Amino acid sequence: MRRKRPRAAKVLLAFSVLLASTATLVLRGHLQQLEARAAAAGPGRPVVVAAVDLTRGSAIGPQQVRIERIPERFTSPGALRSTTTAVGRTAGTDIQAGEPITTSRLAPAGGPVAALVPRGLRAVGVGVGVPPGPLAPGDRVDVLATYAGGQPHTETVVTAAEVLMVHGSDDAAGGGTAVVLLVWPGDAERLAYARAFADLSIAVVSPAETL
Repeated sequence: MRRKRPRAAKVLLAFSVLLASTATLVLRGHLQQLEARAAAAGPGRPVVVAAVDLTRGSAIGPQQVRIERIPERFTSPGALRSTTTAVGRTAGTDIQAGEPITTSRLAPAGGPVAALVPRGLRAVGVGVGVPPGPLAPGDRVDVLATYAGGQPHTETVVTAAEVLMVHGSDDAAGGGTAVVLLVWPGDAERLAYARAFADLSIAVVSPAETL
């Protein structure tokens, strides 16, 4: 004789089947909701995104960008559609990996330095006796000139100049740092004169003073 299953086992089996069916229906409903949302968002459009973190002033190479498809309603204004429009351009701001690259995030066409110079300003290199590290692009500094002539004295040549780029250099004063500053044309002239006849140093300005 075949042994009959206990009633409790039959109830448990039926309950398990019911749970599996319910879970399947819930999952199917969730997938349908996702499909409906995707359809409402519109078809995916190709958008250029950063494949790696990009820093302001860096030239964008072919391995640093990729294409992702994003629903039209979620794309940013000015989003680039082809990697060829980004390769060779200069990042005008810091861009994190995965972020869409838009025309507003790119510097105007030009070299990596010229592309970052706003209209009316000039980029001027200054060698200072500061080791690489303490300064970063975006810092503000005063440039001091110390003249060692008959009446030695120090004067401030430029105030609150923005640091555009920082490079370690053996040619900088004391083997320190070559700093590229954004200054007005008149300040560029004063810097050129001071660089020829004085020793230059910098003083970092507090962000609270530049607000």
